[in-house]
Amino acid sequence: MNNTLIVYYSLFQNTKNLALEIANQTGGTIRELIPDKNYSFDYNTAAKEVRNEISRGYCPKLISGNESIDDYRTIFIGTPNWFKTLAPPVMSFLKQHIFTGKTVIPFCTHGGGGFGQIGEGGGQTIRLKGLDTLQPCCL
Repeated sequence: MNNTLIVYYSLFQNTKNLALEIANQTGGTIRELIPDKNYSFDYNTAAKEVRNEISRGYCPKLISGNESIDDYRTIFIGTPNWFKTLAPPVMSFLKQHIFTGKTVIPFCTHGGGGFGQIGEGGGQTIRLKGLDTLQPCCL
């Protein structure tokens, strides 16, 4: 079994496309994070929904993609850069798992904002159980 997992959230398919390419190149297992409530596919409406969730520190319940990570050593975690931080479904995933002994490789897609403050948690400290640092990687 390949011990690489690629976990991602993607609303407009950009992060999904990058996750699929990583899976193709690594042979890893791919897993999409699906929140219990979908965001609007209208960009402006989705932006309002996301801004509200981020400002409240809201982490949605995940109905798919949140299964155990115990069998994996290397985990790629993909997110769109939403307002210079992680998408709320990705925050949910990060908060619900223990990363001791794992190599975590974050990646993001963006519309020109780069990693923003994703490596710093968007102004919030990200404390992952079992992981000392979360350094973004450009792919």
